[in-house]
Amino acid sequence: MLTAIMPNLTPIFAIMDFLGGSEMLLIFFLILMLFGGQKMPELARGLGKAIREFKKATAGVEEEIKKALETPPESEKPKLETKPVSPPKGPLVLPPPKE
Repeated sequence: MLTAIMPNLTPIFAIMDFLGGSEMLLIFFLILMLFGGQKMPELARGLGKAIREFKKATAGVEEEIKKALETPPESEKPKLETKPVSPPKGPLVLPPPKE
């Protein structure tokens, strides 16, 4: 079974383990009865567009991932030069509070 090969896809393809040819034919017949012969091409066309859009989106994501893996990481940001601060000379005196 496909689920044994790819266990991560188990929830997606779980229904395919239970559907045989006769069940698929019955489902197709019920859809035909519900929507009629006139709506079937429209449904198939809409399903085809949805699948095409999904494939296009996944291809775009795959391309972005490949680009991210191929490009070297940005060079290290320039480090800011810091100078040590000398400790204050004498006690710390605060100004009187304003009223």
